[in-house]
Amino acid sequence: MSLVWSEIYASGLCYDDYLTKYGNPNQQQRWAAKRSTLSLNDSQKALLSGFTRQMHVLCMAGAWCGDCVDQCPMFALFEEAAPNIEVRFVDRDDCHDGFKEWVKVCGGNRVPVTVFLTEDFQPTGMYGDRTLAKYRHMVENLTGAACSTGISLSSEGQMDPLTTSVLAEWIDQFERNQWILRTSTRLREIHGD
Repeated sequence: MSLVWSEIYASGLCYDDYLTKYGNPNQQQRWAAKRSTLSLNDSQKALLSGFTRQMHVLCMAGAWCGDCVDQCPMFALFEEAAPNIEVRFVDRDDCHDGFKEWVKVCGGNRVPVTVFLTEDFQPTGMYGDRTLAKYRHMVENLTGAACSTGISLSSEGQMDPLTTSVLAEWIDQFERNQWILRTSTRLREIHGD
């Protein structure tokens, strides 16, 4: 099945609109609480603000999902720091079936999963549902049938070490895809650089 990425992206919502449509008040509060703990350091801000290629980021999420609570507010933070990043969210349970099939992780519809797209909606990469730091943390704490909720606890107004690592790993993914865009022969010909 061929996907029309521009149409799927157009069906997505910005961060606030996504939460308004799909999150109940408790979920909205959890996302807001997580977002209030996040910050970028100066070098991260400089990196993101220096992106020169337009990057569309499509995130399949669930307002109910602990991993989404933990990670999706980061994407909104990146978008605020980088004029050339545009993030749209689609709900896992209310999105295009072809997209849902395309972004499966380990055979399942896990969230969040992001697809990075060029300015003309060609995919450059996919990443999710958790970062390496999060999986390492889960394995270290795995006992019996225990299952992580995906929610990292942090001190009031501060990022915990796991969140700091997860944020850095997501920035690496955004940077990797930006460099794919910057070094693309096709895009360099279009932009004359």
